Amino acid sequence: MPGTALIRYLLVLCALLPGAPRADDALWSLLRAGGQVVLLRHDTTDPGVGDPPGMTLADCSTQRNLSEEGRAHARRLGEALRSRAIPVAGLQASPWCRCLETARLAFGRSGEVQPALGNLFGRREEEAPQVAQLRRIVERVPEGGNLFLVTHGSTVMALTGVSPAMGEMVVLTPQRAGAFRVAGRLSVP
Repeated sequence: MPGTALIRYLLVLCALLPGAPRADDALWSLLRAGGQVVLLRHDTTDPGVGDPPGMTLADCSTQRNLSEEGRAHARRLGEALRSRAIPVAGLQASPWCRCLETARLAFGRSGEVQPALGNLFGRREEEAPQVAQLRRIVERVPEGGNLFLVTHGSTVMALTGVSPAMGEMVVLTPQRAGAFRVAGRLSVP
């Protein structure tokens, strides 16, 4: 047993050394090669869950929006994508203001509004049709880069079973016959 503990300790130590390969490095390489679909949960918001009563999509002042911390992080995310030369073939976002703003700050544009990326929190009746529509979107391999979909945690969870943190990316690799594989998760500090 002591030998096993020593091996584990050495593996952890090696992983922490400067220049040691990390799982994140493999995902960044996968994104650099293109052909992935990236579900990006909107960035950090003002405290709360869901949206205030009386929320309307046409009026951002009625919604839970990005905090200053979330805006700064979305900019850092965009810089991380640019500095790593991650090709963007397409950009779609939920019609909620926090998703559109995350896209605009990270990518310099809001992208195409995609209702299928809408928030499912408190809207369970929408889950089956939205997930079916999302499956049609993520089944296609993007050409010339990656497809970024800015959405909500509840929507990512319904599609993939993964519950991402705010501002976290879930990388999907499209497979045959409408399936996909979760390649991993990425966060930018």
